[in-house]
Amino acid sequence: MMTRSIRHRSGVRKKPISDIREIATQFELGGTLIAADRYGRGHINDTYLVLVGRNGGETRFILQRINQHVFRDPESLMENIRRITEHLRSKITGSRSCLSLVPANDGSYFFLDEEAGYWRAYQFIEGASSYDGVANTTQAREAAAMFGRFQSLLGDLPGPRLHETIPNFHNTPARFRQFHEVLERDAHDRARHCAAEIDCALAYEEAAGALQALQDAGEIPERIAHNDTKLNNVMFDEHSDKAICVIDLDTVMPGSVLYDFGDLVRTAATPTAEDETDLSTVRMRMDYYEALVEGYLSTAMGFLTETEVGNLSMAGKVITIETGVRFLTDYLSGDEYFRIHRADQNLDRCRAQFALAASIDGQFDKMLKVVDSVAYRSES
Repeated sequence: MMTRSIRHRSGVRKKPISDIREIATQFELGGTLIAADRYGRGHINDTYLVLVGRNGGETRFILQRINQHVFRDPESLMENIRRITEHLRSKITGSRSCLSLVPANDGSYFFLDEEAGYWRAYQFIEGASSYDGVANTTQAREAAAMFGRFQSLLGDLPGPRLHETIPNFHNTPARFRQFHEVLERDAHDRARHCAAEIDCALAYEEAAGALQALQDAGEIPERIAHNDTKLNNVMFDEHSDKAICVIDLDTVMPGSVLYDFGDLVRTAATPTAEDETDLSTVRMRMDYYEALVEGYLSTAMGFLTETEVGNLSMAGKVITIETGVRFLTDYLSGDEYFRIHRADQNLDRCRAQFALAASIDGQFDKMLKVVDSVAYRSES
């Protein structure tokens, strides 16, 4: 077995698999460790699947090292997740309906290794899968309804206010300010390779601040939002294909639920990958958009304000522009935030987002009519 370690972006060495097994023993897994291997395709944290023998059978767990370059205060992050999962478990039934943290041996919900790396463990959700792409409108509707339900269940989370695990995460004007700062420095001499994308970002800047302006004016309420509502953050039952659980709770924090719906549009209403290089194929599919609106309002209509409902279409446009700017900023920064697997991948991601934003622009009036129609049916 290879035991060579590699350096993580935060400057801390990733653990070789032989050491992962030792990390796993720091959690109350309740059995004999059998195996530990890398797992999943996440951009941010390092994730491992741990197999434990107990009670004559085998039980699986997820073990993760938190990326401290992205999440600067892991203990506050873990406090959020503990409160969120405990609250959800008090309101829903079924072992697969909510993530379950596994305590460390000292009773806390994380383990701090000798290199100051923070680790956590979850029970593995058996008989369920996540998908990187949406197969049909039924799946889109299911995912949207699940995120609306998730927001609704957290609406009465007792205080105090959750920690902001990434401050200004969906503050679009702040994202543009960061973009301008990185562009001005151009520390990696990359701006000359993306002049067209820079011009596109600047052209979108004023329109992209619309939701933040409403928040600043108090016209959109602060709520608990997931903030990363990609399809692969919903688990689907492998037999019924029903959505059963929301995962990846690292960015659950105070914000606007509109960004959650907008990110569903960005990721689930297009047939292409986030880093698609054939931009002629990047588009928003109206039938998928309608399914998302139907699913989301079926579980969220009861708590949304009229202003929130009226801005669902704008949310899809804003979050797509914002994400494109984030990819462009990361490209100019030397690919510090998003994990890449090939050269210029963040630039390709940026181009795909801006192409999708153009498609949304071209269909915006139809999107508004869809929301009005579905909202009217929901109220009838």
